[in-house]
This record gives sequence, C-alpha cells and structure tokens, in this order.
Amino acid sequence: MHGDFSRLTFRPGKGYSAVLTQQGRVQLDADINEQAAIQVYLERRLAADLIGRHAGPSGAPAAAATTPITAFAIAYDSNVSPAGLTIGAGRYYVDGIMTSATKPVPLDPVPSGSSGSSGSGTQAGDWTYWTQPDAYLDQTNEADRLPAQFPFLIYLMVYERFITAVEDPDILETALGATLPDTCGRAKVIWQVLPIRAGDGFTPPTEINAPNLRAAFDTWADGRNEPKAWLAAQTAPPQAQDDPCIIAPSARYRGPENQLYRVEVHRAGTAGTDDQNSATFKWSRDNGSVIFPVSTIEGAWVTLAALGRDDKMDLNVQDWVEVVDDAYLARQARGTSDPLLQVAEVDVAGRRVKLSAEPDPAVGRIAARHPYLRRWDQQAPTGSGAPQLWDGALQITEGAWVDLEDGVQVWFKSGGTYRAGDYWLIPARTLTGDVEWPRDANQTPLLSPPAGVTYHYAPLAWIREEFAGFGPLDLREQFPTLAVPVP
Repeated sequence: MHGDFSRLTFRPGKGYSAVLTQQGRVQLDADINEQAAIQVYLERRLAADLIGRHAGPSGAPAAAATTPITAFAIAYDSNVSPAGLTIGAGRYYVDGIMTSATKPVPLDPVPSGSSGSSGSGTQAGDWTYWTQPDAYLDQTNEADRLPAQFPFLIYLMVYERFITAVEDPDILETALGATLPDTCGRAKVIWQVLPIRAGDGFTPPTEINAPNLRAAFDTWADGRNEPKAWLAAQTAPPQAQDDPCIIAPSARYRGPENQLYRVEVHRAGTAGTDDQNSATFKWSRDNGSVIFPVSTIEGAWVTLAALGRDDKMDLNVQDWVEVVDDAYLARQARGTSDPLLQVAEVDVAGRRVKLSAEPDPAVGRIAARHPYLRRWDQQAPTGSGAPQLWDGALQITEGAWVDLEDGVQVWFKSGGTYRAGDYWLIPARTLTGDVEWPRDANQTPLLSPPAGVTYHYAPLAWIREEFAGFGPLDLREQFPTLAVPVP
C-alpha cells in the first residue's frame, strides 16, 4: 500500500496477538497499524479455517441449506454485444476475506416542494461483467472481451488497495479547517470477475465436473501466488582501504532523513536486455505516497488541484511521474502498466506541469475515476554496469547490487518472474546509518519475496457451449449458518 508510513511491522510469524500501549511513551503509526493488521489477520485466518478457501453463506441451517446461493452466481449473457455475464449479488468469502457484490441502494431525490425525503430507495440489482465496479473493462478493447471459444472458466480475484482522500474525498474532515489536512487512509477490498484466457497456464481436468475443476483451479491459483521474485537490500559495503580500521563513508545510509523506500515492479516479465519487453522497476523514498490530484489534462499539460505542501513533497523538472486513476489501477492488477513520463516544465502560478509526452488518452480524463500523478524518485543511472532507464523505469538487473541512492542497494535474485505492482519495503534510518532488512547470523542480507500485492482467487463458473443446451457449471461453494431453531 502506497501510504505515508514510517514502516510496516506486522509479521505473522512472530505470533503477536495484540499491541499494548504504555503510559508516557511515544505513539507511532507503525504500532497502530500493526494492531489493525493483527486483528485483520486473526479474523481472516479464523474465517478461512472455518469456511475453507472460498464459499458463501447460505443463510439457512445445515438441514435447510439446499437452495443455491445468489452471491457471485454467474449467468452467460449473449444478448449484449460483446457478450457478457450477470453477477449475482451477495457476500462471498475468499481466503477469509469478505467480498460483497451487492449494489448500494440508491436514494431517491427529495420531490420538489417537499421538506422531507421520500426514503423509498430501490435495490439496483445485479452487476454485469461490463459494469462491475472495480474492473473498468472496455467493450472496445479486444483483450477485455470474454473468450470467443467455449469452454472457459470464470473466476473471482480479490485484493486490497490503499485509498486516500484524493480517491475518496469523504475521508476529509472539514471541521479541521479550510486547508483540509490529510489524515488517515483506508484499506479497501477490491474484486474483479474475470475469465481464464489462453496462455494463463490453466490446465482443465480430463474429466470435467465441479470437484475436478475446483481442484485444478486451486492448483492454478497456488501457482500464481507462489513467490517468483526475490530481493535483498543493504547499505553499500566499505570500499577497500589501506587501513582496515577506517570505515569508508559509503558503508552507511547517507540520507538526511529517515525514509521508507519502496521498490516496485513496473513492467511485468523477466529480466533481460529487451527495452520493449524486459521487466523494469521503479522506486520511491516515500513509499510512493507523494501524489498530486489532477484537475484536467490537455495534451502534455496537466493541471493539478494542488501542488506539494513543501519542497520535499513537490514536483520538479526531471521528476518521473505515473498518471494514475481507478481504471489504470484495475488494469495494473491484471498485469499492464503505461510508460512513466518526465516533468519537463512546472508552472507554479497555474498549478500546471508539462510532461515529456501526452499521457494515455484512456487515463486521467474522467474526474469520477479520481486521477492523480504519482511521483517516483529514480533518475538516469550512472557508472558502468548500471541498469538502463526504459520508459522512465529501471531495467531489472539480476545477480548484482544495484544502487538506489545514499548508499541504499538492492539485489534481485536470478531467474525471477516479475508481476506489475509487486513491491518490497526498505526502511532506512539515520541513527544506525543502515536499512532494516532481515539478515542471517553473519549479517548477510537475506532474500525476501514481495511484500505484496497479495491476490486471492476463487472459481465461479465453467462456461460451456451456449447453444448446446448447457448453462454454466456452478463452481461456487456455500456454508450453512450455525444457528438451528429452538425445538
């Protein structure tokens, strides 16, 4: 999550059950966030242990739970062009995470001349494949359309996003004053209903039935969740000296402030030398939390709702930025990212910046999708063997230490496969002159998998030949309530 955090300290393996505050002590964001993370982890772990990997509540005791649930029920719809799906409303649990496909009840406007609300809101009905709220699928984009060849499997993907007041202005508290200071963010559960496409690596079972398809899907999901990229971090080691008692200045973190570095995969793929297809990464010294809400985009000029609150949080010429909105983030979860753009000119009076090229016309033009610029801090590399800068992001170079800045270095393990959005967090501290990173007994940095993004998957339906008299084969599961009627 791209929040302005000092660090994220929750580690399930430590076995902590609570964070306990003590009198007269400093309060830290990391402690409060760790308590929230512990509680969420325990609740979801309990739910997954009781429910299983994925299922929805039947709403009836075990003896009466025979009617199929409506939550995420899938119906193939060929009456629209291109073809789509109907997604049933209700709650479904994936790895213990509650996911709701229920549309909010719209409120009726107050009739003219009335002093009160009619209050008769009506249920908006089910979502469809094309209108589902978190996917932002484009009917004109061939890559978003359902497969033309039957059969294919429909699944549910669930993950979490960090939401700021830029993306949800209701978070702001107007009682704090006209400047509307930023406060806390929110973690939001995001879901997308998608098809498994050719090339996604799914192998259907020989005998097609619901249990076999569920088992094959779970194997496929486990493969997608298995870490395929590993990174280590350190501060630059001492350089050779004539006197072994002298420690080189480069042996420590040299930054003027404590930072939370974020190393994030930008372009998915594998490491290589192909500047159009090989994997790339970007980094931020502030966990990617420096963002600027966008008012309008005209060509390469972007008008911002506000500039940074100080020089550290502002935009400058040569900074690299990513043009982001809700739809772009939904596409990034499916593995695609646009090139980063560089700030070419800053018009402070007009709150405008000119970028090195016009942003993607599909991103940042719709206010309802909460557009903004996210600043990244990598610059053109120097020195022999340094990674190349491709479309604003750095080439992933494996098996060697790569300098970020101020003595911070990262190492990508050879043979990795990188997903767009995967990230690692590296706290750097001025007091120790070092980064906080796991080490072995010899103080050698250890390789770690990405800290996120964690995706969760559940099978929903097997879509068969539409005109052969077959409907979708339901792959969902359900569980009954524990309550039973009193005799």
